[in-house]
Amino acid sequence: MKVILWLFLLLFTVPAQAQRNIVFILSDDHRYDFMGFMEKAPAFLETPNLDRLAAEGAHLTNAFVSTSLCSPSRASILTGQYMHRHRVVDNQRPVPEGTRFFPEYLQAAGYQTAFVGKWHMGHENDAPRKGFDHWVSFKGQGTYFDPELNINGKRESFKGYTTDILASQAIDWLQNHRDPNKPFFLYLSFKAVHYPFTPAPRHHGRYQDKPIPYPETMALTEENYRTQPNWLRERRYGIHGIDHMETGAFDDDPVPSFDDLYWRFCETVHGLDENVGKVIDHMEESDFRDNTLTVYMGDNGFALGEHGFYDKRDAFEVSIRVPMLARAPGRIAAGSTIDAMVQNIDVGPTLLDYAGVTTPESTPKMDGRSFWPLLEGKAVPGWRTHILYEYHWEWNFPAQPTTLAIRSQRYKYIYYHGLWDRNGFYDLETDPHERHNLIDVPAFQDRIQTMRNQLFEEMAGSGGLTMPLRPPKGVPFHDRKLKR
Repeated sequence: MKVILWLFLLLFTVPAQAQRNIVFILSDDHRYDFMGFMEKAPAFLETPNLDRLAAEGAHLTNAFVSTSLCSPSRASILTGQYMHRHRVVDNQRPVPEGTRFFPEYLQAAGYQTAFVGKWHMGHENDAPRKGFDHWVSFKGQGTYFDPELNINGKRESFKGYTTDILASQAIDWLQNHRDPNKPFFLYLSFKAVHYPFTPAPRHHGRYQDKPIPYPETMALTEENYRTQPNWLRERRYGIHGIDHMETGAFDDDPVPSFDDLYWRFCETVHGLDENVGKVIDHMEESDFRDNTLTVYMGDNGFALGEHGFYDKRDAFEVSIRVPMLARAPGRIAAGSTIDAMVQNIDVGPTLLDYAGVTTPESTPKMDGRSFWPLLEGKAVPGWRTHILYEYHWEWNFPAQPTTLAIRSQRYKYIYYHGLWDRNGFYDLETDPHERHNLIDVPAFQDRIQTMRNQLFEEMAGSGGLTMPLRPPKGVPFHDRKLKR
């Protein structure tokens, strides 16, 4: 009997060195260019651990989200689908019943799966979700200090800085609560650096009074707004506008300062990097570094003064571009860069591809594609030459209109739905700051029309022109007889 048991374990246990483990680290509101190794990053910003991931792996220089908002982007990561397909269109909308998450396929293939951190789909619901063997999360946006965590269905209160606590929870699972004979998938989802930017006390003031490289489009000048849609200028005076910062104070100051916002953002990024380093260090000390794919990315970008904003949602570069790094020793060339355009909808297909897991044909189709071959340095025939972007107007943030966009390597066309205003067209090669809207320039009309047609044809082809409107307050989602 013992011999039979030994043979069974020999046949069905995956040796640790043969496993294809995955650590996926997601941050919040971390813009693509705020990493120390980036040329345009603030000179004082310190991110040694993200810099290390880039040096030991690949930097995906053109990573984008399909919707620049927390819940929709996170749903796109987990489903591989555009927002109009998974239907999580805002930060309050729950995930529809029957939605499939890519960790479910890993779990079915024998992976041990763990989720640690911010879920934020269903807002106040922190219950364990399908696809994960181990669950650590909190309600909604959570808090930066003293969080209450739902650990596998039981709530427990913690003291301290939430970013530190989440990293410790992830390491604890890796070290003490997984089966070392099974491949694993860890999804570590930080709250940081979500607004209001709140660094750990040990880092608060670290960058105070450091010189700030104010963006060129921040100033209220005729050059910055002459060709732009009217709503851009108006937004800077409302919520998320730097001239009327009404969403909260910093440092208990009744009059928030943009400079304080900027310094606190950088300090919060530094603390995030510190905790990414803790996870990397644990991998170095363990026996699974060399057979683990580590991916780091942000769920959306964030404007810090560009066009007079401090927010996301819009289709400008600092909003839709995100940091993305990938390391897999021996599989991904150290220090490599990948310039192909990838999106959050590609994450699920990529991780499944790396793991050698295929999805059943009967499951909902993913819109994304695997970029794992690109990470291995292989050519991928027919890789995308443009991305699509969508954002649906929110009643609680009315300054940003419904936005559809298509972006190629050089040009971007933006359509603003429902406004008696002008749309946008930008040449990113000659105008990387998107200061000059070329929508009315005669020489570009053919290209504008071509990109506009392509945008609407592709959106229509996948059901993207049917708007999942959110009912007014007080009206149940299931009640179709809305009060007039």
